[in-house]
Amino acid sequence: MTPHIRRATAFCALLLVALLVNAARIQVFQAGQYDANPANRRHEIARYGQPRGDILVGGSPVTGSKDTGEPLRYERTYEQGPLYAPVTGFASQVYGTTFLEHAEDGTLSGADPALFPLWKDFTRAQNAGGDVVTTLDAAAQRAAFQGLGDRKGAVAAIEPATGRILALVSTPSYDPATLSGNGPAVARSWRGLNEDPDKPMLNRAVRQTYPPGSTFKVVTAAAALDAGVIKDLDKRTDSPDPYTLPGTTTRLRNEGGRCANASLRKAFEWSCNTVFAKLGVDVGVTDMARTARAFGFNNTGLRIPYSVVPSTFDTTVDRAQLALSSIGQYNTRATPLQMAMVAAAVANGGQLRQPYLVERTTTRRGATLSTAGAPPLRQAMSPSTAARMRELMRNVVEHGTGRNAAIRGATVGGKTGTAQHGVDNSGRPYAWFVSWAQDDQDMLPKVAVAVVVEDAAADRRDLTGGGMAAPIARAVMRAVLTS
Repeated sequence: MTPHIRRATAFCALLLVALLVNAARIQVFQAGQYDANPANRRHEIARYGQPRGDILVGGSPVTGSKDTGEPLRYERTYEQGPLYAPVTGFASQVYGTTFLEHAEDGTLSGADPALFPLWKDFTRAQNAGGDVVTTLDAAAQRAAFQGLGDRKGAVAAIEPATGRILALVSTPSYDPATLSGNGPAVARSWRGLNEDPDKPMLNRAVRQTYPPGSTFKVVTAAAALDAGVIKDLDKRTDSPDPYTLPGTTTRLRNEGGRCANASLRKAFEWSCNTVFAKLGVDVGVTDMARTARAFGFNNTGLRIPYSVVPSTFDTTVDRAQLALSSIGQYNTRATPLQMAMVAAAVANGGQLRQPYLVERTTTRRGATLSTAGAPPLRQAMSPSTAARMRELMRNVVEHGTGRNAAIRGATVGGKTGTAQHGVDNSGRPYAWFVSWAQDDQDMLPKVAVAVVVEDAAADRRDLTGGGMAAPIARAVMRAVLTS
């Protein structure tokens, strides 16, 4: 019997070794393959097996989690979803995440290693999701959303001294909650939102660029002052009306009169295209491009923390194209956030803080994980130029086309704009307004705002006078000043 027992023992040992080798093959060498297999739902079940962390505005959550009792247990919910959709984005069990839900997914889902105490590494227990505290001012966000109403457009508001984003609104909007869960209603909502010609999921504040029109004259005026092309705000310029674009027979005219050889002060107040087109040519493409870059144009790396589409100033233009670029037309394009940055730089003495949206991240119990810190600082123009630009922008509100932005008890500076677009400028003009405001009791401006209204179905005279966009900016600025 002994030889039989030995052979049986050896065979059992061989089977045990084979079992161990196979287990090692699966658990060590093929673990990644099995882990990534679409049929493996363990990670998905674990991800949705606990409530997601919240996104907070003014200390209150604007998101939540609902227990469905299904295998993918918790679905995302949203308080005032359309109001905050351009900030939160959506967290969908089918279609993934966008905006803050995507950029801060590690914190919100509990996957960020900073949330894991040391002993969790051994137990592999799922950690509770953390919270994301935003910089938003709830009153300013609401004022922007209500101001736009059912019109297509966007608003961005920044605190000039810090770069904190106070409002970020895009309309038309949508409710991100309709994309939570994984039932047939979610698929219908997704299809409907993507087929909607008004593109409600497009974040127009940071993901859509527009010709900025006359609001870009803030940049052109700053470039002219910094380059020494203009030394006296009240000296008459050599600017014929009409102005023949260099190298062409095309004549550029103004909407109204009083622009021939106007001073920079009057040209800015009356928004004279001829003066600023010639100024851009006199400054030259090199200095114009340098100033535009200093304000943030042509920056492909801006994140807030999700990405912002670059605003552009074409550096390969001829002199005629430069003239048009300098009045915010031709290839010049800007997001509302970019134009809020332009106004913020003027308000902040020429210094531009990079805008940001997340103040800090915390654990579920409120312990701080990370803070924003001081964002990068850039000198967009000299302090003396910024002082003169504030003076010019105040004149627009006090005496010119921006009177609808005036706020009692505050100093307000602004610039209106009407941007042409479409083939042969056949599209309905975009109405722009950029501005900043300082309470008479404050040492520094508290808010800079940019507003664009796409479907500006109003009398053109109202558009150039700030009839559509300026009242929205005023409401946002007032909300910040009184909060």
